[in-house]
Amino acid sequence: DSSNAAVLGVERVDLCLEDNHAEHHTSHFYAAAAKEALIVRRGEPFRLRIHFNRDYSPSKDAISFIFTVSDDVKPSPGHGTLNALVPHDGIDFLGDTLEWGAGIESHEGKVLTVLIKPPSTCPVTEWRLDIDTKLLGDGSKSYPLPLPIYILFNPWCPEDQVYLEDRDERKEYVMHDTTLIWRGSYNRLRPSVWKIGQFERYVLECSLKVLGTVGRIPPAYRGDPVRVARALSALVNSVDDDGVLLGNWSEDFSGGVAPTKWTGSAEILQQFHKTQKSVKFAQCWNFSGVLATIARSLGIPARIVTCYSSAHDTQASLTVDVFIDENNKKLDAETTDSIWNYHVWNELWMQRPDLGVGPNGAYDGWQVVDATPQEASDNMYRVGPASVLAVKHGEILRPFDGGFVFAEVNADKLFWRYNGPSQPLKLLRKDTLAIGHLISTKAVLKWDRVDITDSYKHAERSEEERSTMLKALKQSRHAFSRYYLNDNFNDVEFEMQLKDDIKVGEDFAVVLKVTNKSESRVHLATGQISCDAVLYTGVGAVEVKSLGFELELQAKSSDFVRMGVVFEEYFEKLSSQAAFQISVAAKVKDTDYDYYAQDDFRVRKPDIKFQLGEAGIVAQKELDVIVRLANPLPIPLHKGVFTVEGPGIEQPLKFKIAEIPVGGTAAATFKYTPPYAGRGTMLAKFTSKELDDVDGYKHYEIEPRPEDLLQPNGSHRRSNIIRRRTDVIA
Repeated sequence: DSSNAAVLGVERVDLCLEDNHAEHHTSHFYAAAAKEALIVRRGEPFRLRIHFNRDYSPSKDAISFIFTVSDDVKPSPGHGTLNALVPHDGIDFLGDTLEWGAGIESHEGKVLTVLIKPPSTCPVTEWRLDIDTKLLGDGSKSYPLPLPIYILFNPWCPEDQVYLEDRDERKEYVMHDTTLIWRGSYNRLRPSVWKIGQFERYVLECSLKVLGTVGRIPPAYRGDPVRVARALSALVNSVDDDGVLLGNWSEDFSGGVAPTKWTGSAEILQQFHKTQKSVKFAQCWNFSGVLATIARSLGIPARIVTCYSSAHDTQASLTVDVFIDENNKKLDAETTDSIWNYHVWNELWMQRPDLGVGPNGAYDGWQVVDATPQEASDNMYRVGPASVLAVKHGEILRPFDGGFVFAEVNADKLFWRYNGPSQPLKLLRKDTLAIGHLISTKAVLKWDRVDITDSYKHAERSEEERSTMLKALKQSRHAFSRYYLNDNFNDVEFEMQLKDDIKVGEDFAVVLKVTNKSESRVHLATGQISCDAVLYTGVGAVEVKSLGFELELQAKSSDFVRMGVVFEEYFEKLSSQAAFQISVAAKVKDTDYDYYAQDDFRVRKPDIKFQLGEAGIVAQKELDVIVRLANPLPIPLHKGVFTVEGPGIEQPLKFKIAEIPVGGTAAATFKYTPPYAGRGTMLAKFTSKELDDVDGYKHYEIEPRPEDLLQPNGSHRRSNIIRRRTDVIA
């Protein structure tokens, strides 16, 4: 057709990848560096340079841009998944922030440069672009762009629902690819490093894909961060939907990887992307690490939060009830509520227009999203997004799952004496301070802990705190009605003493101090001290040792009971996270007074030490790294494995060490090339038959190569600053 030959044809399109990616803060993505896709953020224009087969003539040639969502079976303009744009002349006004816009920036002969702006509410997904050209009155052609376009959330854009104003916070919560996750117990906080790895190969592709496949979000709703956050909390666990990770809280991890052995999310998401089968195995910090990775890769600011002594309230009573039998043993069958030494969830930053404005203002800001499967919400295992502000003010009916989160950080812990099914319960002790301690997250741009407890609750023991609790209790319809209170008896005082800093391999002791405060009476106290090894979820106790005692206390005197625990007694029973539960139960003769107390206790693991090269660390220059670990146990370690991750290490490195003798040190050496200038963090894990879940990390500065400090480049828009290169991290 001769007339069709006259129709303007597209020869090639220059996607201006380097400029667009620098402008949209996406140059760190693997797919950006490998030129596999154009990755841009919504609400912000990107540039295309179109080369035609002849000169473009505005008077007779018409061009239009057709954007469609790649995986939408029936894309339609009504759903916002099919959009046709005709570029305006000039780029001063690219239309309202809520709509697509296109403008012609310049036109020189066969080359047309255009700016295209996706709306600030655009679905976050993979898009296809076709460029249609028409000759006025006759014939048309279509040119499909060979690369996909990924459009992401934009925390830099004030009109985006995930806009985050503070520059340092955007660096930390969107751009940083390594973080700290706090574990341990409230009296021994333990940070471990987690490589978020949101820029690694396939991570972004996997994150975009799971929204549609596992998350089942229709393309039209993928731009709504509330919908996306709720879907993420379900799709990261495998309970309902063959999601990314399979939870396992036993001590048997055969057929998979133990949760304590993972060092970061990239490996997990890469495996899921390849196999589309749930990756084995995970516990709470792995779920939250992966959720943070997906959120940050999509552009939603995210952080990982740890709550110590976190309640798992299975009966929606806003109390955690522990039942003790007449032999002072905890009744596991009746005690369905549990208190986790720590629990880890996420906060995602977004506005919540769906919640309107409450008595304390809008519910915008941090939202709790928890991917660890504990309870079903609307028939699926998911939690959130729940506004942290609503939780603080006890507004537990606000969607989604505010009541569950409120109980996790605020429930009161009640100890009950259970004397049989038809007997009334005796309330031994009410602990209003036991739950929700030291709510922690990584500080902005610093490798420190920041305490955010006050964003979740009013100060403990304060007037507001109790009144918020009562307000929440009134909204929850549940109470153990048949009970009576413990004797109010102050003559005898019990105090449990634990030495804090015990390293694994050492012996330790539990000391109980008993004081008779009476001026004249002699009291007889009987009871027992128990030490159980527990999982961090507070369940699955195995008795390590218990000791009965009987003390005759003279008036105005104190006595001590000491129970020593040696390495040989606890070592076999220790769970991988080295947690113990110490409990004391006692009675005072001729009174109706029962004393019961329980505390968590951990032995400390050693740290892995790093040595990076002899001289300075320079981008793209190879150096030697040594990782070392001293054996802290009085027995040799067998089948040791170091796992090391860091910037530029594509697959985690593994080093096997057959045996480490008593008092010996394991070491592994390897060559490492830092990929870019800026901050780096290397992290390592060590596992062996006798000792596992040991980790360590090292932060270091990578200097730029001398040739990377380029002279200002006159032709570039940022000509007054050093050229921004893809291999320099700010």
